[in-house]
Amino acid sequence: MTQHESKRPWEERVTDAGARLRDEVLDEIRRVVRTIDDEVVPEVRRNGSSALRAAASRLQKLAQAMDDSKAGSGGNGPEAK
Repeated sequence: MTQHESKRPWEERVTDAGARLRDEVLDEIRRVVRTIDDEVVPEVRRNGSSALRAAASRLQKLAQAMDDSKAGSGGNGPEAK
Protein backbone atom coordinates (compact mmCIF):
# COMPACT_ATOMS: atom_id res chain seq x y z
CA MET A 1 0.00 0.00 0.00
CA THR A 2 1.45 3.40 -0.97
CA GLN A 3 1.23 6.54 1.09
CA HIS A 4 -1.37 7.97 -1.30
CA GLU A 5 -3.59 4.91 -0.93
CA SER A 6 -3.40 5.01 2.87
CA LYS A 7 -4.85 8.54 3.08
CA ARG A 8 -8.44 8.97 4.00
CA PRO A 9 -10.58 11.06 1.62
CA TRP A 10 -10.64 14.11 3.90
CA GLU A 11 -6.84 14.02 4.26
CA GLU A 12 -6.48 14.06 0.51
CA ARG A 13 -8.88 17.01 0.22
CA VAL A 14 -6.93 18.92 2.89
CA THR A 15 -3.63 18.16 1.14
CA ASP A 16 -5.05 19.29 -2.21
CA ALA A 17 -6.49 22.47 -0.70
CA GLY A 18 -3.15 23.24 0.95
CA ALA A 19 -1.33 22.79 -2.34
CA ARG A 20 -3.79 25.07 -4.15
CA LEU A 21 -3.50 27.68 -1.43
CA ARG A 22 0.29 27.51 -1.55
CA ASP A 23 0.23 28.02 -5.32
CA GLU A 24 -2.16 30.96 -5.04
CA VAL A 25 -0.03 32.61 -2.36
CA LEU A 26 3.11 32.16 -4.43
CA ASP A 27 1.37 33.65 -7.47
CA GLU A 28 0.24 36.65 -5.41
CA ILE A 29 3.74 37.18 -4.04
CA ARG A 30 5.09 37.12 -7.59
CA ARG A 31 2.50 39.74 -8.63
CA VAL A 32 3.45 41.98 -5.68
CA VAL A 33 7.16 41.71 -6.47
CA ARG A 34 6.48 42.45 -10.14
CA THR A 35 4.40 45.52 -9.20
CA ILE A 36 7.16 46.80 -6.92
CA ASP A 37 9.78 46.24 -9.62
CA ASP A 38 7.68 47.75 -12.42
CA GLU A 39 6.00 50.67 -10.66
CA VAL A 40 7.46 51.51 -7.26
CA VAL A 41 11.18 51.27 -8.00
CA PRO A 42 11.08 53.45 -11.15
CA GLU A 43 8.98 56.05 -9.31
CA VAL A 44 11.44 56.17 -6.44
CA ARG A 45 14.31 56.52 -8.87
CA ARG A 46 12.55 59.39 -10.65
CA ASN A 47 11.44 61.27 -7.55
CA GLY A 48 13.82 60.10 -4.84
CA SER A 49 16.06 63.14 -4.99
CA SER A 50 13.17 65.58 -4.65
CA ALA A 51 11.84 63.61 -1.67
CA LEU A 52 15.29 63.79 -0.06
CA ARG A 53 15.47 67.53 -0.69
CA ALA A 54 12.04 68.03 0.91
CA ALA A 55 13.09 65.95 3.93
CA ALA A 56 16.34 67.89 4.22
CA SER A 57 14.45 71.18 4.15
CA ARG A 58 12.09 70.04 6.91
CA LEU A 59 15.01 68.78 9.00
CA GLN A 60 16.74 72.14 8.56
CA LYS A 61 13.60 73.91 9.81
CA LEU A 62 13.36 71.52 12.77
CA ALA A 63 17.01 72.10 13.68
CA GLN A 64 16.48 75.86 13.48
CA ALA A 65 13.41 75.64 15.72
CA MET A 66 15.40 73.59 18.25
CA ASP A 67 18.21 76.14 18.20
CA ASP A 68 15.74 79.01 18.60
CA SER A 69 14.07 77.23 21.50
CA LYS A 70 17.40 76.62 23.20
CA ALA A 71 18.43 80.27 22.72
CA GLY A 72 15.07 81.48 24.01
CA SER A 73 15.36 79.47 27.22
CA GLY A 74 18.60 81.26 28.12
CA GLY A 75 20.58 78.07 28.21
CA ASN A 76 19.15 77.08 31.60
CA GLY A 77 18.01 73.64 30.46
CA PRO A 78 19.89 70.38 30.76
CA GLU A 79 21.47 70.97 27.33
CA ALA A 80 23.44 73.95 28.71
CA LYS A 81 25.57 71.78 30.98
